[in-house]
Amino acid sequence: MPPRRRTDLVDHLGAGRPGSRQDVVLEELRRVILGGAARPGSAIPVDEVAEHFGISRIPVREALKTLIGEGLVDHRANFGYCVAQLTIGELEELYLVRGVLESAAHAIAVTAASEADDDAARAAYAALDRSLAEDDPVAYHRESRNFHVALVAPCGMPRLLHMFESAWNVTEPVQTMSQVATPERLQLHRDHRAMLDAFVARDGAALRAATQRHHGRLDVVIAALPTDTGIFRDEPQD
Repeated sequence: MPPRRRTDLVDHLGAGRPGSRQDVVLEELRRVILGGAARPGSAIPVDEVAEHFGISRIPVREALKTLIGEGLVDHRANFGYCVAQLTIGELEELYLVRGVLESAAHAIAVTAASEADDDAARAAYAALDRSLAEDDPVAYHRESRNFHVALVAPCGMPRLLHMFESAWNVTEPVQTMSQVATPERLQLHRDHRAMLDAFVARDGAALRAATQRHHGRLDVVIAALPTDTGIFRDEPQD
């Protein structure tokens, strides 16, 4: 009997080693899901993950329970564990939450930032710029997050930043920026430039205006995402 084909998710896990602990399994599963290597709805076979790491199924299930709590994994009756799927409405809601948290962080960060924070923001924008020049949508998605994080990090509010990170994480399997057409990506990139300029100028009003324009554009992008690719769950029926 030929060996069963491993799932895409397992193929993207780091090299397993006998006796890997639950925290290693958790970190690897989270990394693969957040990196977009496993599409929303992809099965997460407990047996295959356990075999990959050379451990029993118990620590794998415990890791998956943690990821369920983080909104990254679902458990379905008669199916098992899978990468969580959102509806378009849920994605729109999460982007709204992200925007509110980001604006709150910007209000503090824009005045609290140091020259080192400015350098970090410029470096993040440079990486974003390179990914655009190289026409690499996946890299653009990754570097977009790094850029946004660089602008909120100086706020120095760990609870707010944790909520911001958590809300962003739940949207990551969708890989929104990697699905955006080049003209829209160019518009979003111009928003990023305006946000950076306002940030380093310590102009809170300009940063707020640029961020609002950016989120308005993101709303349009999300509304236009195709719903027939299997990435999204159907909206619940009334």
